[in-house]
Amino acid sequence: MLNTHEHLVALDDTRLFVAERGDSSHYPLLVLHGGPGLDHHMFGDYLDALTDHYRLILVDQRAQGQSEPTTESTWTLTHMANDINQLAAALGLKRYAVLGHSYGAFVALQHATEFPGRAAQTIISSGIPAARYLDRVWDQLAAFEPVTLRDQVTRSWEREKVAQTQEDCAALMHDQLPFQFGDPLDPRIADYEQCTAAAVYSPAVLRQFANSAYGGIEVEARLNAVTQPLLILAGRQDRTCSVQAAEAIAAGVPDRELVIFEHSGHMTFVEEQPAYLAAVRRFLDSHVGTS
Repeated sequence: MLNTHEHLVALDDTRLFVAERGDSSHYPLLVLHGGPGLDHHMFGDYLDALTDHYRLILVDQRAQGQSEPTTESTWTLTHMANDINQLAAALGLKRYAVLGHSYGAFVALQHATEFPGRAAQTIISSGIPAARYLDRVWDQLAAFEPVTLRDQVTRSWEREKVAQTQEDCAALMHDQLPFQFGDPLDPRIADYEQCTAAAVYSPAVLRQFANSAYGGIEVEARLNAVTQPLLILAGRQDRTCSVQAAEAIAAGVPDRELVIFEHSGHMTFVEEQPAYLAAVRRFLDSHVGTS
């Protein structure tokens, strides 16, 4: 793994922990983790190849990871979207891109609709534009194969609502990962767990969002407000954030590109890492170059 500059960045009401990789003079890419309740370690070193031309700024989002605690009333998509503005200003970023994966994609899309053009480019990786697209998860769980893992995976989703400790979160994530990979028996699951073992979980945040529709994203009717170029990445076999959800985002945003990874589930940046990195690099390069 590359050398990482880790520090806290002061916002109006809290401090966010960030891990920076790559040359500080390069074009910055703010990277938002999924969960909620995870931290920047969820990306492991899977994005590090981008540091040849880009400055990766991996963010522990509000009240998560090693960021400072905040009041529960601020654990909202709107607050976390505004955190992007404050973080960029605090870091002196005049022009930057945002990449959000899974729950991080919800935040990135909220930011793009509420603050059009603040980011020069936005990448939505395994995201949805409205909470109803998560309804399919329960049908996917009911039909999940192999059957021997179905109960384990189903219970992992329910346990998100009552998670209390770091150990609770680690255990339910372990049990849920087969659902998040296209191939539930993918040998890379073990590699991924080893690569992300340093994660600092936030059970209270996970518990709160699991009991409230994961933030209740509802931006589908406002997607035409997005002014910056948007890249939408989706896995054909994703059981959580479907291709249909990705297509709905693409249908609403004026300047967008949709890339579907045919051999991936929810963990596209792991399952088809070279193709994922190529898509991200091509999108960033096409708009800002590599200087």
